[in-house]
Amino acid sequence: MSLLDWFRLATPGLVWGTSFYFIAEGLESFPAALITPMRVGFGFATLSLFPSARRVRIDRHDMRRVLLLGVIWMAIPLSIFPFAEERVSSSVTGMLNGATPLFIAVVAAFLARRLPPKQQIIGVTVGFAGVLLIALASGGGGNDSWFGIGLIFIALVLYGFSLNLAVPLQQKYGSLPVLWRAQGIALVLIAPFAIPSLDDIHFAWGPFFAMIGLGVLGTALAFVVMANNAGRLGSTRASVSVYLVPVISLLLGALVRHESVAGLAIVGAGIAVLGAYLTNRARRQPVVAAS
Repeated sequence: MSLLDWFRLATPGLVWGTSFYFIAEGLESFPAALITPMRVGFGFATLSLFPSARRVRIDRHDMRRVLLLGVIWMAIPLSIFPFAEERVSSSVTGMLNGATPLFIAVVAAFLARRLPPKQQIIGVTVGFAGVLLIALASGGGGNDSWFGIGLIFIALVLYGFSLNLAVPLQQKYGSLPVLWRAQGIALVLIAPFAIPSLDDIHFAWGPFFAMIGLGVLGTALAFVVMANNAGRLGSTRASVSVYLVPVISLLLGALVRHESVAGLAIVGAGIAVLGAYLTNRARRQPVVAAS
């Protein structure tokens, strides 16, 4: 790959690594139910500035898949993370998100209806052992933190399905038209749930600007680049960008927000990333490059 390809590959991970920090900052002023409508709203508005997002017509049959993407890639998982971060730190959330490639690989094998190669099975096993270490080390806050970790797992499973679903749509129509419509659908679905929380806002400019960054960068830029990478490189190779998420989120959480992180969780994050790397190396065989 060229230098530009490597930059494109790294961009989503670098941006999403900051997203959990932005969410934590936003929760200082805005209720969890309002975080996702704000980020999706800013993201949708950003994508609306590009005429190419609106010019391409998507077939009715494929619009059903775009609708599904709006639900399982945008509305549900993006709504889950603010509620999860009320219970676990942004560092832990980011470290667990480093396991996204594992879920994508497992879902890809499931959609292909055949077992993955032996090396990939080893990689997935190693990766999930790391995820288990992160969960065990971070669940010390009682039932509340375990519930938050469970919410993150649900979001990661949905990510596994959504990125595999996004690949053929991106290859056919491009990133902007698909993401613009998916985010519009998600915004319509989640906005009504935020209305009861409007009275709980304690406005401050810092958290508000964090929401702008979360929407423009984490919801518009990163999603478009990731969808484009998945279409060009395949869903599993594109997902290696997520390796950067634990590193960035851990640094921001520890150095900026002064979050305490268990040493065992950091070890688990390293093992999870190693497992994801091994899994991706094994994905040279065409189990599901774009299904």
